[in-house]
Amino acid sequence: MADPKLKQRKPLHLAKLHVHTGDTVLVLAGKDRGKRGKVLSTLPRANKVIVEGVNMVKKHVRAGAGVQAGIIDKTMPLHVSNVMVICTECGEPTRIAHERVPMGTDQKMRTRRVCKRCGKAIEEHTRE
Repeated sequence: MADPKLKQRKPLHLAKLHVHTGDTVLVLAGKDRGKRGKVLSTLPRANKVIVEGVNMVKKHVRAGAGVQAGIIDKTMPLHVSNVMVICTECGEPTRIAHERVPMGTDQKMRTRRVCKRCGKAIEEHTRE
């Protein structure tokens, strides 16, 4: 019998989030409610995101090869339902809509994310 504490991971083709890496988000629930931060990484199979400077915990680290012992601050993941994307145009927290538009040189139909409040496209952030 499977351990009930172990969560089932989603299949990769079903793991889609409304939040992307580089988005600025507002935290809706938890001890850091009301804080804004940049999404450092997404964990789509676990439905979680890591937001810069939010949900910080103290972690006791044992000395190892090239690692000094001590207490470090670590950012822990938040559930994706507890964050809301902030629109790049109007600067307000918003839900995300998807619209299909012809893009690129081949004018192929592609989806882009749109703000539900102002109706303008949300800028995609390039990976650095």
